[in-house]
Amino acid sequence: MSELRDTSSISFTALYTGHVWAKDGLAAPFFRTRGGALLYGALAPFEYMGRRIAGGNIRTFLLQRHLVIDHRLHQLINSGVTQVVEIACGLSPRGHRFCQQYPQLTYIETDLPDMARRKQHLLTEHQVLSERHRVMPINIFADVGELSLGHVLGQLDTSKPVVVITEGLVNYFPLALISEFWRKLATALGAFPQGTYLTDNYPLYQGMPFYHTLKGLGRLLGAVSRSQVGFHFHSDQQATNHFEQMGFQSLTIHNPADFYGQLPIPQTRGNPMVRILEGKTALGNR
Repeated sequence: MSELRDTSSISFTALYTGHVWAKDGLAAPFFRTRGGALLYGALAPFEYMGRRIAGGNIRTFLLQRHLVIDHRLHQLINSGVTQVVEIACGLSPRGHRFCQQYPQLTYIETDLPDMARRKQHLLTEHQVLSERHRVMPINIFADVGELSLGHVLGQLDTSKPVVVITEGLVNYFPLALISEFWRKLATALGAFPQGTYLTDNYPLYQGMPFYHTLKGLGRLLGAVSRSQVGFHFHSDQQATNHFEQMGFQSLTIHNPADFYGQLPIPQTRGNPMVRILEGKTALGNR
């Protein structure tokens, strides 16, 4: 078994992102937290300066990634998907919103045990959980047992397609480490008629605006969260080749700029810093 890595130290980001979703009308009021509001207020001056100087800030990229993932999930559900697993769900309101909109949907939210208990308590308190909307603990590096990916996916119907989402997770790990999870996920999704994996990723393309600033911010966030923040890819082709090596049949890379005018997402000056990766597998794919 791989050594389990505890990322509970980054849970402060769950409070901040949870407040962003609530502040921008993407979450029910009960998702608001005092800690999230304090963080949001503390970062407001930096967010303002980022918007003025760089043409974008943390909130901009959070909304871009969240709304593009939502858009693709709507499309996949409308094409027949009825099972969704969201890993590292934090205080994401997506499970609540989508289960309200789609009564046919089975949605499992997962996170490390402490965060999963907090999310379970929140949703239970407001009576929005059901047999088709559940919260389970997970550790993406567990190979066996109740915290393993296999145990979570084992709750689903393997005769139907599934979507797995990670948002705000993968860049907290160096490429070699998160690749362990990607390889494991591609193999597990091969048990379903079709598997789709949606994740945000912050690449570091040569020539990208604020290239050196991004590297500096990555080191700072890594120090604060006591994790190894990584920028994994330097080109779309490099990302595609890597995901195919992990066992995915294909990878589509979504640039938020391609959705300007289609989705109500904030725009940045220049090339957005976030991408949405969409990996696909099919039955028997290994």
